[in-house]
Amino acid sequence: MNIVSIIDASARRDPAKPLAQCRSSIWTYAEAVAASHREAQRLSEAGVGQGDSVAIFSRNRPEFLVAMMAVWRVGAVLVPMNHKLAPPECAYILEHSGAKLVYADPDLAEVLGKVEGAGTFAVTLLDTIVRSSEGNALPFASVEVADAVPAEILYTSGTTGNPKGCVHSHGTMRTTATQSALTFAMTADERMLIAMPIWHAAPLNNFAMSTLLVGGTIVMLPEYEPEAFIASLQEDRITAYFGAPVSFSLPLARPGGLAGCDFSSVRALFYGGGPIGAELSQRLAAEYQTDRFFQVYGMTETGPSGTVLYPHEQQAKAGSIGRCAQPGVDMRVVDEAGRDVEADGVGEIWLRSAGLMTGYLGNDEATRAVVEDGWYKTGDLARVDADGYLFIVDRLKDMIITGGENVYSKEVEDALMAAGGIADCAVIGLPHPEWGETVVAVVVPASGAAPTPADLQAALQGRLAPYKMPRRLLTADTLPRTPTGKVMKHALRAMFAAEPAHSNA
Repeated sequence: MNIVSIIDASARRDPAKPLAQCRSSIWTYAEAVAASHREAQRLSEAGVGQGDSVAIFSRNRPEFLVAMMAVWRVGAVLVPMNHKLAPPECAYILEHSGAKLVYADPDLAEVLGKVEGAGTFAVTLLDTIVRSSEGNALPFASVEVADAVPAEILYTSGTTGNPKGCVHSHGTMRTTATQSALTFAMTADERMLIAMPIWHAAPLNNFAMSTLLVGGTIVMLPEYEPEAFIASLQEDRITAYFGAPVSFSLPLARPGGLAGCDFSSVRALFYGGGPIGAELSQRLAAEYQTDRFFQVYGMTETGPSGTVLYPHEQQAKAGSIGRCAQPGVDMRVVDEAGRDVEADGVGEIWLRSAGLMTGYLGNDEATRAVVEDGWYKTGDLARVDADGYLFIVDRLKDMIITGGENVYSKEVEDALMAAGGIADCAVIGLPHPEWGETVVAVVVPASGAAPTPADLQAALQGRLAPYKMPRRLLTADTLPRTPTGKVMKHALRAMFAAEPAHSNA
């Protein structure tokens, strides 16, 4: 069943209801669906059909959703693109996905004009998608497809090289939307704020698609900005929002904080991409006048469905990703021997769901490496506490083995940041002739003098076991990050691999 049918069903239930709103621009379900029929006709006339890839290179705006619906109506495959990409990065995705056409914001068309070596693709400006009544165009006969047919290619952030294209089918996308709606008790009264980039997996698949499934309204900000975010929560009577932890903490720097703000419409605030500690959790609950915070964890490859830390668990288990998977999702924490980890053990998180990707585009070997008997191996290492709650400690590929001891880089990074004098840091393992690897800290100093190795050793004393202490301190002006903000540790390892090894004694 074509995924666009879930939006059509919501439109039939309440055609006059707003489907999307961005500032003063409001599109009803009837208007958006009618526009998507006209746009599908245009795509068909341009030679775009079943199985073709169509990219969208855009900030958050209602026309993104209309173009998305049109792509699915003709049986084509949606390729959402990070609007911050440079021309060579765009070229890789467009060539890899085989995109025949790109929908773009007008001010981003210049970037596409500099793309070289990506094959032949047409560019259509999103401004050409306009509203009008349903009677102005004959409905386009949407292509019927099987559940297993590709609907979307989401590109990973590429922390270990070029990004991989996660293929989601019409069936896996519908599963993810349904799981989210069920998990978070969503209804047609939902007014979901999308301020994080909609081309990300969670804003698009978890929260936009589930809102459309239940017939709610998507309120969009073109890009996240603290003042606009706080204003929208109040003025647009937002009921739910998903964002990175920093999107909640940045507004706290306003003069007077959030005193006097009216967040009475908000029923749920979701965060993901990193934990929130107990102290910050308490402050956020006070400032936003609600304890309805949810930590969500998942991977692009899994829909991204995964685990949830519910509101009543936020304080007692701050920093955890929860102990239970969402309804319809199975979870294991597995050690190196393939056994389930018990309390106080560390293992890799495995997830299984009908929302799992069908595979990486054109890379069966990479797919086989991460999927085993329907289980997706996330590559995230988690500690399981006595109550069964999971706490992420590292990426499997980033774990350092020195002298036979496992060192989890996140634990060392947290200790470094708590020591002070550092604006940013990353901990990596570099080869050592005797110890296998040695623990190396790459730090971006805060304003003022850079800390010396002796300074850090003193600050970390008593915080870390001796074998976890960084034996080398390297400084950098910035850390290499992906467009989604993840540190590219492979790049750091390559950058400093030629540095002479120091003793790990």
